[in-house]
Amino acid sequence: MKDTSLSNSSAEEAVGPFLKAGIIGLGVGERHIAGYEAHPQCRVTVLCDLNEEALRSCGKRHPGRRLTTRPEDVLDDPSLDIISVAGYDDSHAAQVIAALERGKHVFVEKPLCLSREEADSIRKAWKRSGKRFSSNLILRLSPRFQALRERIASGLFGNLYYVEGDYNYGRIWKITEGWRGRLPFYSVVYGGGVHIVDLLVFLTGRKIRSVVARGNKICTANTRFRYNDFNVALLDFEDGMIGKVSSNFGCVLPHFHQIQIYGTKRTFLQTAAGTREYDSREPNDSGHEVSEAYPGIEKGDLLYNFVEAVLNRAPLLISEEEVFDAMAVCFAIEESAREGKAVEISAIR
Repeated sequence: MKDTSLSNSSAEEAVGPFLKAGIIGLGVGERHIAGYEAHPQCRVTVLCDLNEEALRSCGKRHPGRRLTTRPEDVLDDPSLDIISVAGYDDSHAAQVIAALERGKHVFVEKPLCLSREEADSIRKAWKRSGKRFSSNLILRLSPRFQALRERIASGLFGNLYYVEGDYNYGRIWKITEGWRGRLPFYSVVYGGGVHIVDLLVFLTGRKIRSVVARGNKICTANTRFRYNDFNVALLDFEDGMIGKVSSNFGCVLPHFHQIQIYGTKRTFLQTAAGTREYDSREPNDSGHEVSEAYPGIEKGDLLYNFVEAVLNRAPLLISEEEVFDAMAVCFAIEESAREGKAVEISAIR
């Protein structure tokens, strides 16, 4: 297949250094193509998926790329500058480490990995490599949440005392019939709740000190899914604020992020029925509608910034340290649910 990547000297003279990217995993990973190529100095040249039919189908929609079913072909390709790791969750850690060790910048779909030990190994590989990496915690980029963060920072909410978020998955068949149920281990916290953990930290600017969590698998009873399909955690923030995060994969609801922010001066409520803010305790106050776009983002929208960061022109919107911090909280939530006790957050450093 003809390689149509713009790697010749005339293209580089026109736009500056040119980066080539490869993608492993073409579920959500297919959405990365548009994200990379929104940047004039990046081209996706290699696509990989273990499923030959899915690979061929994606190749037809995005012609001019090299296609392979072998992740090693992507990891070992000396022409690539960036690799997206977007395959099954249990392959993320090994592929992220291999890519970093081969001198590649890495963008990984959530979750980063499935254990603290894997996270420690990734951090060591990242430090040795000197390369950039980030994860697709895309809710930070939603216009609604960016505007909400600005209102919180301006003081409109007064002192925050309670925040909560529910990751309502609403697609139970993906865990009972899809690849998630076939993995040796799957976590609804790592696969979904991590978005809410990161979002609440992003919105409030506060760090989480400890967690206490519980989980169950009532919704997927008598299915092949073997893990908790629901988890709820109380979060103790460093300044005394309390939070709640739920990872609700079996709910009878459309996919939605339910967010509530309570301050001494204002309240934000985002539910499936609508999103409103209140700045009065009067009985007849119906608040005012929040109009910023939600989600208002595409799965690959963080990649323009990632390319800019690789080119040393911009800080990452989600830094390496922030990715590790979100995962540290998620590890603590899983440990708390498993052990039945409160768990202090231990940073991955």
